[in-house]
Amino acid sequence: MSNIAGKAYAMNVLTPIKRWKTWINHLIFMFSRTNPGTLQGLMGLSLIHFARWVIIRQEQWPDFGQGKEECVNDYMLFCSNFNGTWDQYIDAFSDGIPTGLDLFWYSSTKYPKSIPLTPFKNYIRHNQIDTTYYYNATPGATQRDVKAALRVYRELLELANVYAANNPDAFAAAYRTALLRIQNCFGSPGFAPSASEDTDRADRAREPFVIAAWGPPGAAAAAAPAPAPGPIAPSGANAKP
Repeated sequence: MSNIAGKAYAMNVLTPIKRWKTWINHLIFMFSRTNPGTLQGLMGLSLIHFARWVIIRQEQWPDFGQGKEECVNDYMLFCSNFNGTWDQYIDAFSDGIPTGLDLFWYSSTKYPKSIPLTPFKNYIRHNQIDTTYYYNATPGATQRDVKAALRVYRELLELANVYAANNPDAFAAAYRTALLRIQNCFGSPGFAPSASEDTDRADRAREPFVIAAWGPPGAAAAAAPAPAPGPIAPSGANAKP
């Protein structure tokens, strides 16, 4: 199990929906696509890489050889990648788009609303599914780090053109101007700091028991057979900041 890859955290939450209520969520998704303002607060949260809500109907569960799933409910799958801790993300989500969250999870069974915060956190924690494998192409960089690096890269390309076409004095002036534009873009790649010293100590104390129960990191993933591909094509709502 690894919900964390470098500075990023992967969250998967699966909540049941009564079958007779599913159509309500389809209407809500249609409304959100035609009214982007419902996700405006989410777009402004730079810690979020990606967020998606997908409705999975009773008959849409994939069969990888385990046999047809006997589900009583339809389900909504929420997937998100973000930087920071679990608590920071839930806090930012609840503060940023409380109305949007209440809309998207409106039909989910026993959804307590995003405010007050404690019942909402308990609901997410209860329905969260831990990630068994999480690949991150840039584990040492946050979303901001990646965007900043791209800005630096574009400036370097421009400076290369200036260097090829001008004298040293003109290049020096262009260099100083470019440096002023990107002076806030020099991040600090590497692993994210611990949320707190208590959390760090708890993780170190827990590690021997986790290894004893599950083996060293990567052992379970290496031993598990790869599942056959099987696409799911339900409808859903996406948000990419």
